[in-house]
Order: sequence, then structure tokens, then C-alpha cells
Amino acid sequence: MALTFTLDPAVTPALLEGVLDLWTDVSNAGGAVGFVAPVEREEVRPDLVKHLAAMAEGRHRLLVGHDEAGQIAATAFFSFNTHRLQTHWVWLYTVMVHPRHQGKGYGRDLMAAAADAARGFDGIDAIRLGCRGGLGLERFYGSCGFKEVGRVPGAIRVAPGDDRDDITMLLSLT
Repeated sequence: MALTFTLDPAVTPALLEGVLDLWTDVSNAGGAVGFVAPVEREEVRPDLVKHLAAMAEGRHRLLVGHDEAGQIAATAFFSFNTHRLQTHWVWLYTVMVHPRHQGKGYGRDLMAAAADAARGFDGIDAIRLGCRGGLGLERFYGSCGFKEVGRVPGAIRVAPGDDRDDITMLLSLT
């Protein structure tokens, strides 16, 4: 079974609640998506609202993967650069696959769908993303074609005494 991907889905209450549930569940399962477990839905909501506002302004786009039951199972947000010298690449944020779908290859499917979507964006040559060190994420993204292009040691403080590297990865689309 595979996910069905939609770029720029209609922002409905069901989408809002589905992404909010996904983000909360991924965070509470230890996913490196901006929060440290435990987290409640209402703690995540302001960050989601910021993404949705950026979508309304045309600065972000959303890729959503639905599972065979129609549930939101994966997401990634694209963020377009506003600096005139950096408009040829996009950031990929909040890359998530629901914990119940881990190990099914959906992460690779999501990354391939993100690359395909970005190839359709006017003038975009590359995707950059940041990931938290200590979880093996750079190996996963590397296996999807991304190259490590930067690392700031200890830049992410998960908890007192638990600092992680901030790793920047790049995927050329050309």
C-alpha cells in the first residue's frame, strides 16, 4: 500500500485537525519536528497556524500524504526564500510520517514526492532541510539523495545537557 500525495490541499477544518494530530503524535513519539515530548495539541497549534498563514501569503506550500483509510499520514512544508539571491532553492520543514506507518517506506515516498513537487516549482534548483543530530536523520536523508552541506555542533538544545548538532542537507534537483 502506498500513500496518496496532494500538493496544496484545501485548508479545511479536517486538514487542520489531521495535521495537528500528526504533528503531536510524531512529536510524542520522539520525532524531531520542533518539539520535545510530551507535547499537547494546543502547544503545537500556534506553529501550525504560522505555517497556514504563510501558505495564505504564498510563502509556504504543503504536501500531504494520505493513507489507504484517508487519514493524514505524512506532511512536508515548503518555504520559499524571499532574498533575491536565494530564490532558486526552497526549505523543506516539518517532514513527518505518522509513527503507525514507520518502517513501510513512506518516508522515502514522502521525500520522492517532495522532490517531484519542487521540480514543478518555477525556478527551483534545490531543496534544503535542517535536521537534528543524534537520531540518524542525516543517514536517512542521505539515502534519499540529500548531501550534508553544513553542521553546527550543539546548536539544538533538546534538554539541559543534551545539545545536538543542527545539520543542513541539500538535494540538487538539476
